[in-house]
Amino acid sequence: MSLFVTLAADILVAVLLAATIVTCLRLSRRISQLKGDEAALRQTIGDLMVATGTAERAIAGLRSAIDDGDRTLTTRIDAATARAAELAAQVEAGETVVMRIGAIVAQMRAVPVRAEPPPAPRPVPEAPVAPAAQRPEPASPNGERLGAAAAAALAMSERALARVRARAA
Repeated sequence: MSLFVTLAADILVAVLLAATIVTCLRLSRRISQLKGDEAALRQTIGDLMVATGTAERAIAGLRSAIDDGDRTLTTRIDAATARAAELAAQVEAGETVVMRIGAIVAQMRAVPVRAEPPPAPRPVPEAPVAPAAQRPEPASPNGERLGAAAAAALAMSERALARVRARAA
């Protein structure tokens, strides 16, 4: 029986050895897969680090562009504010001038224009000379000139007022 026990023990050891070899082969394949996955993971991590560096540089460039844009916008807003203040002052001065011209025109309209007397007939040599108190006054060219000036001032004030209103719109 000893031969049978020895043979059974040898067969058992051979079966166990075969099972160990199969298990080792499976473990070897899994370790190979893990090493392949590790290499792929290292490659992915490297690619991620490169992408992160590129993104950081892009963010720095964007911050620089935003700062430049902010400075430019601030400068332009300041300039526009100054121009708006200048324009408002000019519009106000224009309105003052228009009001003054309007007041002058209103005063000119309120003052009655002297009617020019009709031209006096030439004195006939036989007629007696009239006393100084009864002589007609010569026609004054100032009445015509004042009327023309008033009409011109009125037209200028209306044009200026139209321009101011057009700019305000």
